[in-house]
Amino acid sequence: MDLNRAQEIIRSTDKIEVQYQGKSVWIDGVDEHTETARVHTEGNPTDSMTVDVRQLDEKVLL
Repeated sequence: MDLNRAQEIIRSTDKIEVQYQGKSVWIDGVDEHTETARVHTEGNPTDSMTVDVRQLDEKVLL
């Protein structure tokens, strides 16, 4: 995923599924300078981590 798309997802009012290493995550914030995102696993906001934005995948529903 690119940085701009991650920021769009954060601003969106829609639920957009994002995955990190095959697990569903929520994007809490994006750091433009380091191109990283703070994420937590779905349903567990205390399980947060910082990851490279390029490692996030948007799950597109067909």
